[in-house]
Amino acid sequence: MSTAHVFIGISLDGFIAKPDGDIAWLLERSDPAEDHGYSAFIADKDAVVMGRGTYEKVLSFDVWPYDLPLVVLSKQLADTPVPEYLQGKVRFSKQTPEQVMEQLAAENRQRIYVDGGQIIQSFLRAGLVHDMILSTMPVLIGEGRSLFGSVNQEMDWSLVSSQSFPSGLVQSRYQRKS
Repeated sequence: MSTAHVFIGISLDGFIAKPDGDIAWLLERSDPAEDHGYSAFIADKDAVVMGRGTYEKVLSFDVWPYDLPLVVLSKQLADTPVPEYLQGKVRFSKQTPEQVMEQLAAENRQRIYVDGGQIIQSFLRAGLVHDMILSTMPVLIGEGRSLFGSVNQEMDWSLVSSQSFPSGLVQSRYQRKS
């Protein structure tokens, strides 16, 4: 069985982006001299699953940041071709979280990085997220795209670890209680 894992930055008020998708507030406050553990996190993952909005944000980066196979869950993109330079790296799918996890398990991909607000929410609602690393930036942005949105039931999590950094970022790792 494959497991889903989250690593994401949030504001103090629980947003992952401004209403228009802007994440400059996050990037501006990230101190490149601090090791927040992303390299270690991604090193033991077998694939990435994200939504269309996150995929489109990643496309705006100067360099494609993923060496792992990436699945973009999007009904809108599912029947469109992958850009040529991403062929063999990215695939579009309209599968449910459960279906994509089953497919990745069949491909022997066990530890899946899940990214993007709506996708994380759908994986949480499906009970598929094993653990979350939340990097909380010391900023209130007032409004934006919520990390959690509404959930269909109470979900209990255990705090595994928490660390503060000189920049003010606080990183907490939570694991889903069985």
